[in-house]
Amino acid sequence: MTIKVDAVAAGGVDEALIAVLSEAGEGQVGDHVGVYAEAERQVTHIFECLHPGYRGWHWAVTVSRAPRARTVTVDDVVLLPGDDALLAPRWVPWAERIAPGDVGPGMRMATPPEDPRLVPGYTAGAESRTVEESFEIRTVVRELGLGRARILSKEGRDSTCERWLSLRGPDASEARLAPAPCSTCGYFLRLRGELGAVFGACTNAFAGSDAMIVSIDYGCGAHSDVVEEHRGIHLPPLVWDDSDHIGSDELSLFD
Repeated sequence: MTIKVDAVAAGGVDEALIAVLSEAGEGQVGDHVGVYAEAERQVTHIFECLHPGYRGWHWAVTVSRAPRARTVTVDDVVLLPGDDALLAPRWVPWAERIAPGDVGPGMRMATPPEDPRLVPGYTAGAESRTVEESFEIRTVVRELGLGRARILSKEGRDSTCERWLSLRGPDASEARLAPAPCSTCGYFLRLRGELGAVFGACTNAFAGSDAMIVSIDYGCGAHSDVVEEHRGIHLPPLVWDDSDHIGSDELSLFD
């Protein structure tokens, strides 16, 4: 349903201007550029904003009138952005802003209490439900040497595989140009456990993936089977051997 613009409220331009000048100050308010209905007997007047730091913004002054009243009352004065206004980026919570590789030397990142990538490594037959239980479990694990308090869950392994494959998997441009896959390279060191079926570490100091996790079907130009067809120059035999002519003083240097 279309709301009709109230004529008395729409005529309250002077009252709206006085209100916005008291809020913004002299020299910050421009021309009256429009009015639209908010509700019955309530409208919003639009004024240009002249502040150089708020280009594309406008002042909005909402006024209303009581039934049968011939004067308006100012309800609100706000500065609003227009279609071409410069706005700050949308705020993103820290938990969503953190990205792989953001934790640097000396920094600490707490493990989320309900991290789906992890499951308890030892629960004594039951899931940990409280902080106290979790602390007791970790204490028992450390004292008895039963293993890690937390290990990767299936979701954690799956997300890890997807991430590693996207970085150094068979679809990488370097892998498509490689002479052979990493699985046949002498510098490839396979991981242990379930992830070892697909991934390993590169140990070639000259490769771009040295000390990094690569998939078995990844590859690069530093494969161990890449060899030179001509390894150096064959020197001809000696024409003259002058080793017998070395003096005794010089010979002592080689003893």
